[in-house]
Amino acid sequence: MQVINKTDIPEILTVKIEKLSNLGLGIAKVGGFVIFVSGACPNDTVKIKITKKNKNYANAEIIEIIEPSPDRIEPFCKMQKVCGACQIQYIEYNAQLKYKKQIVEDTMRNIFGEEVEVRNVIPSPNTMEYRHKIQYPIGQTKDSKRILAGYYKSGSHDLVNIKYCPIQPEYCDKIIDFIRVTAQELKITGYSEKDGLGELRHVVIRTSYDSKKSLVVLVVNNSSLSKNIKQLGEKIYNNLDNIQGVAVNYNNKKTNLILGDKTDITFGEGYIEEKLCDKMFKVGAKTFFQVNPPSADNIFRYVKDYIKNNFDKPTILDAYAGITAFGICLSDTASKVVSIEEVKESVELAESIINENKINNIELHQGDTGKFLSNETLLGRQFHVTILDPPRKGCTPNSLDYALKLTKGKIIYVSCNPATLARDLKYLKEHGAKVEYIQPFDMFPHTYHIENVAIIDLHSVQLPEQKLPY
Repeated sequence: MQVINKTDIPEILTVKIEKLSNLGLGIAKVGGFVIFVSGACPNDTVKIKITKKNKNYANAEIIEIIEPSPDRIEPFCKMQKVCGACQIQYIEYNAQLKYKKQIVEDTMRNIFGEEVEVRNVIPSPNTMEYRHKIQYPIGQTKDSKRILAGYYKSGSHDLVNIKYCPIQPEYCDKIIDFIRVTAQELKITGYSEKDGLGELRHVVIRTSYDSKKSLVVLVVNNSSLSKNIKQLGEKIYNNLDNIQGVAVNYNNKKTNLILGDKTDITFGEGYIEEKLCDKMFKVGAKTFFQVNPPSADNIFRYVKDYIKNNFDKPTILDAYAGITAFGICLSDTASKVVSIEEVKESVELAESIINENKINNIELHQGDTGKFLSNETLLGRQFHVTILDPPRKGCTPNSLDYALKLTKGKIIYVSCNPATLARDLKYLKEHGAKVEYIQPFDMFPHTYHIENVAIIDLHSVQLPEQKLPY
């Protein structure tokens, strides 16, 4: 029977899962009505229970797997079902890559509005111990006052205490466990989101794939350094072998943001060193840097090879540059790189990296990307290649307009969000650009997240002729 209304959907029913949604949920259809099923794999036949009905779709959970998909496996982590970090760990890895490609294709079709060539996903070199940035919320049990550190349950803020996480380096588990025990000994309280009380809010660890050294950041619900937190930092630095430095970040606001504005380096160095494209980078507490360095290296080398094969010593604009990782990796392929980044700490680290690597063809700017691009347009600058690597929310229409005006040859758009990528590619297409193809990279194995590099040709864009400034 054709289902017309959500009221026609029974509370319990058996369905066949067709595909994955962009959030890693299984999609089933009953008479055209869409049901999103958590924990489902394409080609599963499952008995489900509807948990919520909306006008055009419903959410459901699995009661029984009647016939498992050939791609379904047993998760290697015992905490997978309660921890929200690895949403699709129950799917075999090569199948994950296949479904991630499908997610990008579906997103492009639904938002971009037409077929785009999406190439096969380039896998992560490591699928275990790949995550080199760890952000653990800190809590505390009500009665025993035991310190908790871990991830939230999927779709909630219920903290799951994680003792062992196989997707992060093993020594990070040791660091966290040491902090749990020592914080409790020092009578440091864990943070409560409900009432805004408790001293220790988060522990952030930046760890180097290259050196295996770690920077530990203690995020506290204070405006200044307390005696107990200083003692905790000192014990971390003196008792653990792989610690590069300990920092304290102050965040006493009721906010979902993990880090506050102010950070003090209390022991050791305020950064770790990481190698990409044979260049050494410094990564600080608030520096944006990819969590999976070997996969990031694949992306940087891919972009570098593409530019090398299509341009002869081009001028390159590196927008939303972070620590200018793209610009630094591309510097020996370019005649000049112009970099713009808003975060002052990242620009200062970039300057230090550039000096240490003896690079002399990078022009650094600190400020708002949109305003900088506007000024560059007024100056009449133009570049052969523009690299756009924005945050998950993507670019503003103004920034895309300026990128079109400033770029003579190609825009290379690097995105961790297929939806905002598709939206921005649609805008560029409507203004005359041509999307050549999208190359996905798996930066986050066992999750629904996927990194994409889009190659965009601007030769058909009709703009007033401008001269290159160099």
